[in-house]
Amino acid sequence: MAQARGRKSAIRNTLTVMAGTLGSRLLGVVRQLVINAFPTALTDAFAVASRVPNLFRELLAEGALVNSFIPVYKSLDAEERAQLARSFTGVLIAINVVLLGLGIWAAPWIVSVLISTDGGNVDYDTAVYITRLVMPFLSLISLSSIAMGLLNADEHFKETSLAPIAFNLASIALLLLAPHTATWLGIGWTVGGLAQLLVQLPALMRHRLMPRPSLRWHPQLGRVLLLMAPFALTTSSRQFLNVVVTRFLSSGAFPAGTQTGYLNAEVLFQMGLGLFAVSPALALYPRLATFGAAKDWDGFRQLTVQALRMIAFVAAPVSALLVALAPFAMSVFNIGSGYDPGKFSAGTQILTTWALGIVPWGINAFLVRTFYVRERTLEPVIISAVSFLLEVGLYALLTRPEVLGLYGFGVSSLIMGVLTNVVLLGLYHRQVGFPLRELLVQLVRVLPAAALAGLAAAQLVRLLPAPGTLLPGLLGFAVAGAAGMALYLALAFVLRVRELKSLLSRVRRAA
Repeated sequence: MAQARGRKSAIRNTLTVMAGTLGSRLLGVVRQLVINAFPTALTDAFAVASRVPNLFRELLAEGALVNSFIPVYKSLDAEERAQLARSFTGVLIAINVVLLGLGIWAAPWIVSVLISTDGGNVDYDTAVYITRLVMPFLSLISLSSIAMGLLNADEHFKETSLAPIAFNLASIALLLLAPHTATWLGIGWTVGGLAQLLVQLPALMRHRLMPRPSLRWHPQLGRVLLLMAPFALTTSSRQFLNVVVTRFLSSGAFPAGTQTGYLNAEVLFQMGLGLFAVSPALALYPRLATFGAAKDWDGFRQLTVQALRMIAFVAAPVSALLVALAPFAMSVFNIGSGYDPGKFSAGTQILTTWALGIVPWGINAFLVRTFYVRERTLEPVIISAVSFLLEVGLYALLTRPEVLGLYGFGVSSLIMGVLTNVVLLGLYHRQVGFPLRELLVQLVRVLPAAALAGLAAAQLVRLLPAPGTLLPGLLGFAVAGAAGMALYLALAFVLRVRELKSLLSRVRRAA
């Protein structure tokens, strides 16, 4: 009975996070549409500038809390948790204050690292100016992530799901009302970070989780920092990959608008990955940490299989439909003066193959967490670092114009995603035991069904208006996407996919 209640709670938490992520990602598309209405020269500079706080964001915000703070926090009693939260908050604020000053001061040097030296297609001075405006976003998002980590650790997901929605709403409102200048483009990002923090404060106070920052050392803080150290290596490798991509796209080999096109494609890719892959991982992570702390390896394995099956089931059709309908998906950013052939073409090419990686990288997002909660950080760190560095090598090989061009980004990501899957699953199986057959059977069912759904959608759009601008893009994506998803669900029903049966049961109970 307790196990059944736990499973229902896990599903409820997952659906809560997915609902919040859906709202956030859809608003993120709207926000990116508003940004695309700014002149292309400004949006290209903004695409570079926004990378700068994101270089540290995963280390000092979401990544650090999810992968190092929560497992330690969950292993303590209530009093020790409160003391650790105070110490951790104080240390993180101090680090962010230092980085804020350094980031503003060193903005010219940082941007020069991100922009190609051959003249390129990005205005250097504008990128430096916007970088200084968006640097406070790092401090705000770090504080917001402390709140999110504390609430998620106690499985209060409803409140934290509103935070990214608040970020997008605040940014959209400001950008719609403000003049289309570099100043307001940068300030809009920072204001969104402030809104994301403020919306969580009432929940912290209501649940009595509001920490009072302190620089007093806590014994368990060393354990948290020890877990953060290997994650820093993983993050450094991933951000090195982002620096390479940004610098590569700013070269004169690509037309103006390529940076913005990449950012547009990234918004859609992250929407698919975040909603249908990372959301289940975030929702189930505290439960996974509980099993790990209790050394309940049967429950640990069962939850892992449940999560990976769910990720494969929901991510596969999204991946296939984004591949098949990439031009229509990219059209949603093109309204009025927002249309630019260069950024539309670049975004479409990148998204077409990048979307193929949603399933493998979604699986990796959860598998890596299974190592962190067991405090086995070395293996996933080394694997992730090597994977990202090899991906850079594949970029150099596959993105050359005579090979695959911009399509090479997604193909490189897919190859490394699958290889990383194989290695992580092999290690997990050897250390804890894992029913590989159950996951493989799920993949054999859902991947072909998703591919057929994508093919059907690609055929259907031939009967619809050509993509390029907002309304034809929405029409094509909505009609063909709905048809493709209906076909996928029908095939899943015929194949007796367990997750569809659970979903239908919940719908019937809700009705």
